[in-house]
Amino acid sequence: MDEAMTGSDVPRPSKSSEGTPDTELLIIGAGPFGLALAAYSQHLGIPHRVVGRPMEFWHSNMPEGMYLRSACDWHLDPTGHATIERFLSERGQTSADVEPLSRAFYLAYTEWFRQQQKIDPLPMYVQQLDSVQPDDPDAHLFRATLEDGQSITARNVVLAVGFKYFKYEPQALLERLPAGRFSHTCDLVDFNSLAGKRVLILGGRQSAFEWAALLHEAGASAVHVSHRHDSPAFAAADWSWVEPLVEAMVDDPAWFRRLSLQEQQEVSHRLWAEGRLKVEPWLEPRVRRDSVHLWPRTELAASEELKDGTLRVTFHSGESVEIDHIVLATGYRVRLEQVPLLAAGNLLPQLLTHDGFPVLDEHFQTSVPGLYITSLAAGQAFGPFFGFTISVRTSARLIGQAVSDALKVHLQPTHSQEGAL
Repeated sequence: MDEAMTGSDVPRPSKSSEGTPDTELLIIGAGPFGLALAAYSQHLGIPHRVVGRPMEFWHSNMPEGMYLRSACDWHLDPTGHATIERFLSERGQTSADVEPLSRAFYLAYTEWFRQQQKIDPLPMYVQQLDSVQPDDPDAHLFRATLEDGQSITARNVVLAVGFKYFKYEPQALLERLPAGRFSHTCDLVDFNSLAGKRVLILGGRQSAFEWAALLHEAGASAVHVSHRHDSPAFAAADWSWVEPLVEAMVDDPAWFRRLSLQEQQEVSHRLWAEGRLKVEPWLEPRVRRDSVHLWPRTELAASEELKDGTLRVTFHSGESVEIDHIVLATGYRVRLEQVPLLAAGNLLPQLLTHDGFPVLDEHFQTSVPGLYITSLAAGQAFGPFFGFTISVRTSARLIGQAVSDALKVHLQPTHSQEGAL
C-alpha cells in the first residue's frame, strides 16, 4: 500500500466526490485510545486521519501535581515497541525513578509516543458527524464537519472521545446547591482562586482525596470531604488481575458479555472495590492534616447562602459546616446523546443504545455499520476496564483488525473488474 496514503502524512481536509472517501478510517479523539488506534492503524497500513487536540482532556481537565494509579506497564503501543519502559531507557531512568507516575511524566510519554509513531492529529473539534449516502448504496460513508467548516469523509469512523462529555452531576444534588458555588473535579484544575477558602468535596474515591490534598497544598484554609460510605483505606490498589483479562479479549472479545449478570456484577464490584475501598498510600501524609476533615457516612441534605456569602451545608445527620465552595467528585456517567457531534448530526436515531451506552459488537462496532465507539462508552459491552488506559491496546487491536478486514473485502475486485483485467 502506498506509504503516502497511510498514517498522518495524508492531505488535510478537502472537497471530495460524494462517493469517494477522503480516508478509510477517521479517528475522532487524540487521547490515549485515539493515539493507540492511530499507531496500530499505521502498523496495519490502514489509510487514516486523526482529528483532535492531543491529550486535551489530560492537559485541560486534570490538575498539575496529579498522579496516576497505574504503573509503567500501562503503555500505549499495541505492538509493544514504544513502551514506557523504552521511553525510560532513552531518558536513563527506571520505573522506580518515576512511580507513582505523575501527570507531567505521562504527558511527556504520550508526546514521545506520538512523535515516535509520527501521529499528527488535525487539532480541531468535529462539530457534526453524519451518515451520507454515496452513489453506491452498498458503500456507507460518513461526513465529519469540522469547526472551521471543512469536512472529511470516511468509510469508517471511530469515536474515542473519552470522558469529556460524560461528567456526572446528580440532579438531586444540584437541586440542593446554589448556582455558581460548585465545580465538578474535571472543571476545577487550578486551585489558586481557593487559597484561603473553605472547601467541601462531595465524594469518596481517589479523585476526592487527591483534590483534597491539592487544595490543601494550594493554601485552602479548610477542606472537608463528605461521602456516604466509610472512608477508604490508604492502601495500594491491586490491578495485577486486570491486565490478563483485558489482554485475553483480543482472542475472545465477547467473554465479558457472555458472563451472567451476576458474574458481570462480581467483576465490576471487584474493580470498584479496588478503586473505591482504597486510595493510594502516597496520599495519606498529604491528607492527614489538621485542616483536612473527613466526614464518612454523611450525605448533603441542604445548603443555604448566608448574608456574608458563606455557604452553610447541613448533612442528614444534622451536623453542618460553613464553607466557600463545593467540589463534586461524582465521577462520570455515559449518555451517548450528550456527545455534541452526534447530537448535531443524523446518527443518533440510528444508534441502538442501552442505559445511555452504545450497543456494540465484538469489535466495538455500533448498530451503524462502520461506526465504532471505544473508551469509557464501551464499558457496558466490554467491562468497566475501559475507563482505564490499560484497555487502549486491546481496543486498538480489535478495532484495527475489524477495519483492516473490512478494507480487504472492499478492495477485492468484482467479477466485472476481474474480467476487465
